[in-house]
Amino acid sequence: MTGRRIATVSLIVRDYDEAIAWYRDRLGFDLVEDVDLGAGKRWVVVAPGSGGARLLLAEPANDAQAARIGDQTGGRVFLFLETDDFHRDHARMSDKGVRFREPPREEAYGRVAVFEDLYGNLWDLLEPKPRG
Repeated sequence: MTGRRIATVSLIVRDYDEAIAWYRDRLGFDLVEDVDLGAGKRWVVVAPGSGGARLLLAEPANDAQAARIGDQTGGRVFLFLETDDFHRDHARMSDKGVRFREPPREEAYGRVAVFEDLYGNLWDLLEPKPRG
């Protein structure tokens, strides 16, 4: 063990408050930090719960960054939201208006379905198969 981990991932968003509302209300994330840094900038961090990486919601600083909103990975799945109960979370997210791009499927690594965030970034909702 090296004592290192990926703690926070930056996600470019159009607007802090709309992104906070979406991640909180649609995905059930917690607002961990919201600090005014001055000059219109904020340090806004959301997380799905304790443990794992958090998201730093960042408004774009220039046109090049703004152009990447919703396409931070060139159309590939960007983030993986792991769950211990796929059916519960899939149903809850669907009821909250989260758009799934496909029906749930079984893969060698677990149960999965691709969904979009409010800007179109792709995520996997994933219940990993037990390791054994």
